[in-house]
Amino acid sequence: MERTPLLTSFQDFGLADPISRALKEENYHTPTPIQAQTIPIALTGRDVVGIAQTGTGKTAAFALPILHRILENRIRPQPKSCRVLVLSPTRELSGQILDSFNAYGRHIRLTSALAIGGVPMGRQVRSVMQGVEVMVATPGRLLDLVQSNGLKLNQVEFLVLDEADRMLDMGFINDIRKVVAKLPIKRQTLFFSATMPKDIAELAESMLRDPARVAVTPVASTADRIAQRIIQVDFAAKPAVLAQLLKQEAVDRALVFTRTKHGADKVVKVLAKAGIEANAIHGNKSQNHRERVLAAFRSGEIRTLVATDIAARGIDVDGISHVVNFDLPNVPETYVHRIGRTARAGAEGVAISLIAGAEEMGYLRDIERLIRIALPREDRRTPGSRDAAPAAPHHSAQHRNGRSAPRAHGGRSNEPAQAGKGPRRRRRGGGNNAPSQPSRHEQPRSAQQGGKGQAGHSEGIQGVAFLHRESRPNNQPNRSHRPQR
Repeated sequence: MERTPLLTSFQDFGLADPISRALKEENYHTPTPIQAQTIPIALTGRDVVGIAQTGTGKTAAFALPILHRILENRIRPQPKSCRVLVLSPTRELSGQILDSFNAYGRHIRLTSALAIGGVPMGRQVRSVMQGVEVMVATPGRLLDLVQSNGLKLNQVEFLVLDEADRMLDMGFINDIRKVVAKLPIKRQTLFFSATMPKDIAELAESMLRDPARVAVTPVASTADRIAQRIIQVDFAAKPAVLAQLLKQEAVDRALVFTRTKHGADKVVKVLAKAGIEANAIHGNKSQNHRERVLAAFRSGEIRTLVATDIAARGIDVDGISHVVNFDLPNVPETYVHRIGRTARAGAEGVAISLIAGAEEMGYLRDIERLIRIALPREDRRTPGSRDAAPAAPHHSAQHRNGRSAPRAHGGRSNEPAQAGKGPRRRRRGGGNNAPSQPSRHEQPRSAQQGGKGQAGHSEGIQGVAFLHRESRPNNQPNRSHRPQR
């Protein structure tokens, strides 16, 4: 693990004056941990591989040093080429990354382009005709541009892979390998992933040269400021309970997760009948629809957004007060990613999960083993259904959990695989509904024990020999005004 002195101000990095001015105008003063670790290394031109989840500020961690280095050697891009190539898994995330580059580069007349599906390719071909400094793209559309001779990759000096694990989930790894094969060998590569399963570790090793390794926020950690709770319900009662929660809770913005696209649409219809305005985003929605819905959610025009995991990966919205798991994810790490959408920038948040049936009880046990916390539960099932799944000790008070213990590798999305994409991962323990039992090394802490989880100061990322986690102190001061893009 790379050890660098943690800097406490963006002024400490020595960024070019136009970039520093843009940061001041954005009211960004204090770097986040991933920025403090990554920016000094990236400024030297060294490759970086980092573990960082959504909301940690990793976009600024790679955008700021790249913009600085562009200014150090400002040359005009050749036609149909780019100097910086950023690959991300979703349209929404790609758009947000480009917005960040343009915001930080507002005083340098940055030329940039976006290549994503759902938008006519002719427009994107024209946008790179004269060459651009920064290209942000999803892997599939980028290959379309390259294969149609609309873009050449032989001038790329900086390559960024953002959320590499999600690109693996979505079946993009072969596309990424094809893209990398067309790039110059001499380049700087910055590689970020929320998790580091074996396939991603091998991809990183094949792409990077002597990389510095940085990591923040172990994947098993859930924020101290998130009040988590479980509500056990009958399956048929889930929609009514969700509507009741959204009416009773003090909701500023609520993000509701479903396992499937069809399920997301059904939830929106049910909420509409209950008088709650909501909208859904998922892979079957057009790009224009998704952009309109996200804009309405950010502005507060709609307060409830229903999403699948893949579609939500690109959502970067502050002020989400509630995350509701209408369907519990079948992969424990996905639960941590979902609820991490709330309690950002020093705010507090609420995460509520609706559990129905033995299968979801099994998923819950997997989650509790991962985060080492027995989550408080409220039983709203009808008396006749309460024998369907054994209940763990009931805790009436909400619990704000502490740091947690080691994670298992390999988070996966729960959205069904689409044509050409990778297969869905089955829940550990096989296809039956019988919940697996915790091993003696993985017993969850009871919420009544209180205190902090035992964050491993010597923990590694399991199953990955070359990358180790950097533990962070629990009493790290809360810092405001950080770029979370």
